Amino acid sequence: MIRAGVKAILATDPEIDVVAEAANGREAIALTLEHRPDVVLMDIRMPVMDGLAATAEIKRQVPQTSVLVLTTFSEDAYVARALGDGASGFMLKSGDPRELLTGVHAAAAGASYLSAKVAERVISELNRSSGGQAEARSALAQKRVSALTEREQEVLALVGSGLSNADIGRRLHVVEGTVKSYVSAIFTALGVRNRVQAAIIAYEAGLVADRDK
Repeated sequence: MIRAGVKAILATDPEIDVVAEAANGREAIALTLEHRPDVVLMDIRMPVMDGLAATAEIKRQVPQTSVLVLTTFSEDAYVARALGDGASGFMLKSGDPRELLTGVHAAAAGASYLSAKVAERVISELNRSSGGQAEARSALAQKRVSALTEREQEVLALVGSGLSNADIGRRLHVVEGTVKSYVSAIFTALGVRNRVQAAIIAYEAGLVADRDK
């Protein structure tokens, strides 16, 4: 029923074509290898192989495919773990259907997508796992961000807002290649591997406005 509902939402967008459906993580990997889609929408709790293991394997074998994780508030710990597996974003199953379409388009464009509500929950989970040191994590994020140039901080804020490199280029009136250089420098300076990890730091440092308000 969940897959049928998601497919019905995606069908409302003429630019999105659903090429396959999988009932478990192992099927998801096989179908991704067969179809090479731009985006995979991944549930976390599935039989045979869970979504975390499937995400890691997909990113290993088909790195050009973006993976968006659909989650619930009861799966915060799994979301925090998935940050290191290369997922391009996280969205709530109970979220606005329009957000699902926005997330798919962002992932297809090579951007990350992190609902502000999900970001808040992920940060809370990270704080819990680090002993509840929310202020310390925020202070550390601000310290790490302070090492960036003013322009790099501006780009990081836009990455945290879910914009692709092309969108950021249009917003800042620079070519996409310049944005890629900024993003690469930001990743190196922050010691992160992907846009979602960078987005979490942007949220913790207070750079990103709450899109859900």
